[in-house]
Amino acid sequence: MNRAFSRKKDKTWMHTPEALSKHYIPYNAKFLGSTEVEQPKGTEVVRDAVRKLKFARHIKKSEGQKTPKVELQISIYGVKILEPKTKEVQHNCQLHRISFCADDKTDKRIFTFICKDSESNKHLCYVFDSEKCAEEITLTIGQAFDLAYRKFLESGGKDVETRKQIAGLQKRIQELETENTELRNKVQDLENQLRTTQISTSPATSMTPKSPSTDIFDMVPFSPITPQSSTPTRNGTQPPPVPSRSTEIKRDLFGAEPFDPFNCGAGDFPPDIQSKLDEMQVSTVIPIVFRWEFSHSYLGFGIPRGG
Repeated sequence: MNRAFSRKKDKTWMHTPEALSKHYIPYNAKFLGSTEVEQPKGTEVVRDAVRKLKFARHIKKSEGQKTPKVELQISIYGVKILEPKTKEVQHNCQLHRISFCADDKTDKRIFTFICKDSESNKHLCYVFDSEKCAEEITLTIGQAFDLAYRKFLESGGKDVETRKQIAGLQKRIQELETENTELRNKVQDLENQLRTTQISTSPATSMTPKSPSTDIFDMVPFSPITPQSSTPTRNGTQPPPVPSRSTEIKRDLFGAEPFDPFNCGAGDFPPDIQSKLDEMQVSTVIPIVFRWEFSHSYLGFGIPRGG
C-alpha cells in the first residue's frame, strides 16, 4: 500500500463537483469483507487487514462460496454499500467517519478504507476487489472528501451538523424499512396459515355420510335398532310414518275398557248375564225363522191364481 488520498487544491479530479454533491458516482466491485483494526489509519494497518480478509476469502472459496458483488455509491455524504440487484443498503459509511483510504500498487484490484462504526465506535477496515477501477474508486472518495471540506469551510461548520442529522434520518428510515419488511413477512405467514386452516376444514374435504342400501323393491330395509330416516326413497315418495305402539290400555269416560269383538268370548261374562244373552239370541232367531216360513207359505199358497 503506497497511496493514500490527501487534500490538494491543485489536484485534478475525475468528476464534476455537481456529480458528487447533488448525486453520486456508482461503482461495481467484489466485497471481501470488513475487519476490526486497532488504528484509524496507516499503511501497515491496512495491509494486515487485507492479508487477513484474503485468507478468510480463500477458505470460503475452497468451500464453494463465491465472493459477493456489491455496488458502491460515492458522494460528499459518504460511501454506501448496496446489494446490486435489490438495491438494499448493507453498510452506510458516513464521510466524516472515514479516516483513511488507499489502493494497493502490488495488487491493483484491491482498495480499502477505514471507517469508525457509529454503534460500537470501533474502527473497521473495508476491503474490496475491483479488476479495473480500484485506483479510480480511491480517487473518487478523495474528491468527495475535498468537496465536503470546502463546503464545510464555506458554511462555517453548519453543514456538518446538517449532514449528521440527515445521516441519522437515513438510518432511522432504513430501520423502519427493515421493520416494515419483517411485519410484511409475518402478515404473509399468518395469511398462509389461515388459508391452510380454511382448506382443511372446508366441507369439500369432510366425509359425506353414505346413503343406506335398498332391496330389490327399492325400499330401505327395516332395522329395529336405528330409527326410520326421513330421507325419501329413490322414486320420490316419502314412506308413511310408523305409528307408535303404546303399552298403556286406553279407557273410556266411565273408566271401562273399550269393547273388542275379537277378544270377547263366552267366558268373559258372569253366568247370569251369559244366560240372558243366550235367551235373547234364541228369541231373536225364532221370529226370524217364523217370518221366513210365513212369507214362504203366503207367497207359495195364499195367493190365488187366476184361472
